[in-house]
Amino acid sequence: MDLNNVILLNREATEQASDARAVLARAYDLLGDELVLASSFSVEDMALIHIACSIVERPRVFTLDTGRLHEETYRIMEEARKKYPIRLEVHTPDRAELESLLREKGLYSFYESIENRKECCRIRKVVPLQRALSSCRGWATGLRSAQSNTRLRLAPFELDTAHGDRLKINPLHAWSDDELWSFIRENGIPYNSLHDAGFPSIGCAPCTRAVQPGEDIRAGRWWWELPEHKECGLHQ
Repeated sequence: MDLNNVILLNREATEQASDARAVLARAYDLLGDELVLASSFSVEDMALIHIACSIVERPRVFTLDTGRLHEETYRIMEEARKKYPIRLEVHTPDRAELESLLREKGLYSFYESIENRKECCRIRKVVPLQRALSSCRGWATGLRSAQSNTRLRLAPFELDTAHGDRLKINPLHAWSDDELWSFIRENGIPYNSLHDAGFPSIGCAPCTRAVQPGEDIRAGRWWWELPEHKECGLHQ
């Protein structure tokens, strides 16, 4: 996959009004079983799984179990595994690297500096992601432009130069919050119960809080940092 091909794919998507199912179906046409869905089992990812299961029989789905997820996240993960015919691939941090971090810096080093927080994200997320992507040529995400100011320029198709020029697909990139939740309710799709408790964005338990009325939907992620720093390195 090269940049010219990605540009052509985005032109096709624009002509189709960025229809999420059409975008994902086009990606499956191109990559087949070498396309994998990235999932944290957020409401966006549950919508994406539902759409994928309407296109292919047993879509591949990977998740990164950081070891510090909310109990509610594990519950929706299991509910999704039972409801949908997905092939779930769970990736965890390297044991030796994680044990070294905990011995040297303790359990909450990520609160102390951006560098420490990014180190924790690298061990728990970024390195496992590299492992997850090693067996595919493209990955689909639930990213949306409406999620944060760091995602305003999302396109349906991207060339992921940070991960070996793989194709990165964002079928929901243009969906608003209302469109997302209407789709969830109309199709009876299960979702993480934390969303009903004021968590529009859900990550690791120590790094996620509920947001207050009027706050940005990403305000609860790494709330002690400035908005421009609120990425973990998965989506560069």
